[in-house]
Amino acid sequence: MSVANKHYSFLLDSLYILLGIFFCAFGIKSFMEPNHFVDGGVTGISLLLHHKFSWNLSLLMIATNLPFIIMGWFQVNKGFAIKTTLAVIGLAIALQYEGFPLITDDKLLIAVFGGFFIGLGIGLAIRGGCSLDGMEILALYTLKRTGFTITELILGMNVVIFLSTMALLGNIEVGLYAMLTYFIATKTIDFVIEGLEAYTGVTIISGKSEQIKQELVLRLGRGLTVYKGERGFMKSNFDVKHDCDIIFTIITRLEVRRMKAIIHEIDPMAFVFTHPIKEAVGGILKKRNGDH
Repeated sequence: MSVANKHYSFLLDSLYILLGIFFCAFGIKSFMEPNHFVDGGVTGISLLLHHKFSWNLSLLMIATNLPFIIMGWFQVNKGFAIKTTLAVIGLAIALQYEGFPLITDDKLLIAVFGGFFIGLGIGLAIRGGCSLDGMEILALYTLKRTGFTITELILGMNVVIFLSTMALLGNIEVGLYAMLTYFIATKTIDFVIEGLEAYTGVTIISGKSEQIKQELVLRLGRGLTVYKGERGFMKSNFDVKHDCDIIFTIITRLEVRRMKAIIHEIDPMAFVFTHPIKEAVGGILKKRNGDH
């Protein structure tokens, strides 16, 4: 990477992190904290302890994230841990600022928009190369020592947080709204990280694979990977089979409908299945906004 590209990447990452800190602090100060709401993850633990014991929220954010930052030093890399430390300190400073206005006291709006802005902030920070919530780092650490997936681990940890919220605050309703807040935040994080053009893997099996390959390359501008396979093996004539090309490509989810229409024009009987791709680099891929 050239010096200019390094400077550009550094500035873009810094912008993501600063915006992440602002939106996360805005969601907490303008929606969550003044209305005694709780989220999931490390942010939820900090808010829960703040509401229950009136401890300083900024110090709680640093204290609760510190063990996960140490884990990140060993589980991810030193650069990630340093960035996360600076980001969490920045968030703590922002939370001390009293200029954020109270937006609403409507419980549904608090859960929805509080979760949205917190998720937006955490997602932007992740795109900047750090974390404002250490729950994912803990899940990664635990993953290597259990048979559970990261999703299952994070869900289990948050169930404990939500049950603790109900028990410590003595209010089931607050715990239920915390679940809604966490759901909104998680979906927002996914959207920010993956973007509107999240990639989709497509596998196509057809007797007219040559025409399909040509159309996908020339009309969609996509690179293809072709596997050699066999098709047939029906119950009525199991011994009948034909050699075929199994086509695999990656497109954005905005192009799925158009691609299926192209394939249907050529072979209405083509077998097509899709699955989400969390991350893809290299090859003939269109750059998403924000990729660098």
